[in-house]
Amino acid sequence: MLIGELSRRTGVSARLLRYYEAQGLLESRRDANGYRTYDEEAVVTVRKVRALLNAGLTTEVIRVVLPCTVGDQPEFDWCADLRALMDRELEAMDRRIDDLRRSRGTLAGYLAGPGAGA
Repeated sequence: MLIGELSRRTGVSARLLRYYEAQGLLESRRDANGYRTYDEEAVVTVRKVRALLNAGLTTEVIRVVLPCTVGDQPEFDWCADLRALMDRELEAMDRRIDDLRRSRGTLAGYLAGPGAGA
């Protein structure tokens, strides 16, 4: 299928599909005319990428994790390395959440302070 059809079937823009390809998340072939063509599995791959992005993973992490996924939800074929990577990502996300909570508390304090206006 051409990139336009893949875009229609997944709801992901052609520009973003090209980005996924540049990041090593999606594969295409080039026809003689230079057009990208994708196989049917590309639809599932894009769904997996979107689900993993929605989980807060970076494209760099997804590139490592993607080969260990099964189905389009995705589910994982867990190995020790994958589990350790996902644990590190969760810990990093928890740290970012804690940092945001501290920043929010500081800002809320400023807004509640004297002379902050209504």
